[in-house]
Amino acid sequence: MTITPETYDGPTEVDFHFDVMCPWAYQTSIWMRDVRDQLGLTVNWKFFSLEEVNLREGKKHPWERDWSYGWSMMRIGAILRRESMDLLDQWYAVSGEALHVDGNRPHNPDVARHLLEQIGADPGIVELSIDDQSTHDEIKAEHQRVIDSGGFGVPTLYFGDTAIFGPVLLDPPTGKAALRMWELVIGWLEFPHLYEIQHMPRDEKKIFDTFRPYLEARDWVSINRGKEVGFEPAAAD
Repeated sequence: MTITPETYDGPTEVDFHFDVMCPWAYQTSIWMRDVRDQLGLTVNWKFFSLEEVNLREGKKHPWERDWSYGWSMMRIGAILRRESMDLLDQWYAVSGEALHVDGNRPHNPDVARHLLEQIGADPGIVELSIDDQSTHDEIKAEHQRVIDSGGFGVPTLYFGDTAIFGPVLLDPPTGKAALRMWELVIGWLEFPHLYEIQHMPRDEKKIFDTFRPYLEARDWVSINRGKEVGFEPAAAD
């Protein structure tokens, strides 16, 4: 039986680690907001860097560059979060939609300024985030938290000290279906030695079609656990 807002007595707070660059985490964040709004949960948005975890030998760390893709978007988010978690929530929502739905480039400083204006924030935060070196420390600490837990990507959820990778999904459920998925996710907490469940095979065409805006807007190569990955579906025989 699916939980309801009236009967819910589960966790009331969750940390959600994300990187704006990640198309999977973006889909999960849509579902997470729906659950939050229905149940009155507290969602603490936290950072994780795909650029750093997938860093190739000989390349600079993202904090060694004046401007980097996901890292710089998170530096903007760190400044916003100092004012309120709600502002970071809005920044992730608007920058994620720009990249993963509209096929825009929020990692471009000019686009980032425009998006900040959309949420009623000062576009000068772009320059402020570049000048404020302490934003690096915030992102590093939250990234390292996931690494120390054995994590490697996002979305990663924390319930207290317990970390779960996922859920990884394409079609974010809403309404009752969103609550049903939340019920399944928190049910996983009852089984500390349940490490992985996957559907096989993956619907590669559906993944490609869903991620098309992101694929057209990205200015980077996608890396997963040290290997370059593509999303193009295999040709039919």
